[in-house]
Amino acid sequence: MIKLLFLLFSGLKFSKLLLTGGSMLVSLVVYAFIYGWRYAAGFIALLFVHEMGHYIAAKQRGLDVGAPTFIPFLGAWIELKELPHDAETEAYVGLGGPLVGTLGALACYFVARDMGMSGHWLLAVSYSGFFLNLFNLIPLSPLDGGRITAVLSPRLWLLGVPMLLGLFWLNPSPILIIVAIMAAPQVLKAWRYKANDPANGDYYRTSAETRLSYATAYLGLLAFLAVMTHDVHEMLGAGRASF
Repeated sequence: MIKLLFLLFSGLKFSKLLLTGGSMLVSLVVYAFIYGWRYAAGFIALLFVHEMGHYIAAKQRGLDVGAPTFIPFLGAWIELKELPHDAETEAYVGLGGPLVGTLGALACYFVARDMGMSGHWLLAVSYSGFFLNLFNLIPLSPLDGGRITAVLSPRLWLLGVPMLLGLFWLNPSPILIIVAIMAAPQVLKAWRYKANDPANGDYYRTSAETRLSYATAYLGLLAFLAVMTHDVHEMLGAGRASF
């Protein structure tokens, strides 16, 4: 009986690994068909790094979390089998992805610089990484920015609405429509949010020092990503890799 349970447990672990690896491979093939193998591999790697940032942060807070799952053009996500017990924990897990993801994009950027013209594809990968993490910082749940700013106030999610609309106006995309649909219930929640509601007190209650720390980290990362996204975009537009 014990042996049977062990085999079953091992099989479940293998199936989860297979789901992660299989979905990653499918995404790789799809992206490779459109953008080429080198870019596809680099982009998938940065998605993986971003999600592992969430995974590590969740594990550090003792949350039960599953391995990443990938879907082409929608990105990837980790399965939180146990939801955060307070807004600070949610913000910590939310910040982990963009923070580690930014380090991954930065590593690609520096390697691309050293490679010269032959590293132009890797520079494009780094740009995608910077932009991806910048987009995720829009203060709109379920994006990472919404999870981070929730520790300040869910009301900040209302700022994400015009940002998302502005992006859609500049570059209409079905992905943005999907994000808007997913965010709609959270926007309604932000509209109705009342700080003095006892139902919100336990989850969102935190110290001023904690809020200041997260605000500083959020704004600092946001500014850095905005600068890097702009600068690398300019480099790619100029068609030069000797910067």
